[in-house]
Amino acid sequence: MALDPQAQALLAMIYRVGAPRFHELDTHQARRSFEKLQGTFGPEARAVSSVTEVPIPATHAKDGVIMARLYRPLSAGPDEILPVAFYFHGGGWCIGDVASYDGLCRELAHLSGVAVLSVDYRLAPEHPFPTAVEDALRAVTWSLANAALLGIDPSRFALAGDSAGGTLSAVTALQLRNANGPQAALQLLIYPCTDILSQRPSRREFASGYFLDTESLAWFFERYLPNQDDWNDWRASPINAGRFDGLPPATFILAECDPLTDDGKAYAALLGEAGVPVAVHEFEGMVHGFFSLGKYFPQAVKAVERAGDALRAALLG
Repeated sequence: MALDPQAQALLAMIYRVGAPRFHELDTHQARRSFEKLQGTFGPEARAVSSVTEVPIPATHAKDGVIMARLYRPLSAGPDEILPVAFYFHGGGWCIGDVASYDGLCRELAHLSGVAVLSVDYRLAPEHPFPTAVEDALRAVTWSLANAALLGIDPSRFALAGDSAGGTLSAVTALQLRNANGPQAALQLLIYPCTDILSQRPSRREFASGYFLDTESLAWFFERYLPNQDDWNDWRASPINAGRFDGLPPATFILAECDPLTDDGKAYAALLGEAGVPVAVHEFEGMVHGFFSLGKYFPQAVKAVERAGDALRAALLG
């Protein structure tokens, strides 16, 4: 499991200059650090036909609105009804936002030919578990119910996200199945966190020196899940859901040198055993977080292309 030379160079630079890791920062500092990383190494903002800010009423009126951003690809006609991919950003449920994922979502819209709705779910520690889970489900159900307003086809949608957003996608698919609700055509799960309390080998092998270290994982978990009794809740650790039949087909994009990679493989195996079609793409030598850093990693460009292809195949046939 050799670390890719470019990943090694980036990590060496980070550690050489003594850049603080997430667990050494307060929440505001961690958010700014993540924004800078995405702004420096994220993909360029590709032209799309339109970008629309979408306020989604939260489940409870007192909570106001959940903001989302809808991207339509240049290939789409102005009145064309499009399939939609809901995208939930990464950041350990504590950092990240729609703005820092703007370039990536534009790229996914371009490559897939479908609309992309990027959801700005509320973050911990201000809004701990299960707020993000509730916001993700609300964004999907409200958007499908108001499909005509958004110019999307409610019968053709996908759930996509990286890291914490991958977890939210998996959990939303489970919630929709449990409620006998509409089923997505695809779960696009990019190095999701599927088991908070995992003791699988990758957690130990990549515990330190591979960007997402053990201390940083704990930093995120403790803020998102201040009540440790929730760490086994399947809405936080979907590997504990109990049954996995009746779920949408799943495409996984994993990083080889990532403490979460074995958890992703374990979840993929459970889906496969339950009869769910599964495809797993593991990128050798990559670290957690590479997918959104296309300006630095050539592998990220390939991974995003693969994601776009998966969305196109599932939603456009």
